[in-house]
Amino acid sequence: MADPPKMKAPTPADQISSHLCRRLKQLRTDRGWSLDALARASGVSRSMLSQIERGQANPTVGVTFRIAQAFGISLAELLEAPGATTSVSVIRNHDRAYHYRSDENCTIRTLSPLNLEKDVEFYELQLKEGSELRSAAHFQGTREFLTVQRGRVRVESGTDSEELAKGDSASYRADLPHAIVNVGRGEALVFLVDIYRNG
Repeated sequence: MADPPKMKAPTPADQISSHLCRRLKQLRTDRGWSLDALARASGVSRSMLSQIERGQANPTVGVTFRIAQAFGISLAELLEAPGATTSVSVIRNHDRAYHYRSDENCTIRTLSPLNLEKDVEFYELQLKEGSELRSAAHFQGTREFLTVQRGRVRVESGTDSEELAKGDSASYRADLPHAIVNVGRGEALVFLVDIYRNG
């Protein structure tokens, strides 16, 4: 009688693929995302994501990287087992990838992960003397929360406005045309939080 065929030991690539399908489903479930939502956030097709979750596809590094970006984590964090990496995500001051805008009048640096689908965004805004940041209306229900770290600014929301000095904070509707204007001497530094209402 012939010996039964020996089971092939899983290769490191098999182990990574197996982990990725579990990790992908876990992250998606934790965020309450559908496959369609993740497809929109990552630019990876829904069918490909479904195959990865079922362990029926071995994605390229490029596809895996886009999935990691959609979740706002690094490629290593996506591929490594939970607990193998730190739970602290750091954005370094010198990382130019997080400079949303930078010109002679205004510098905007995002302080939140570069995730395409999120409800809260956190920014550092530097305005030169006499300059302003004007924005069109955001999505319905959006509010902004602003704190002045240095200088003096005027916040405008629709037809309303208020002046703020160092240490002052304000919240206002951002689903109307709105602006932040440096009305003081020297550069103004403010921290800005955008909160988007779901649905």
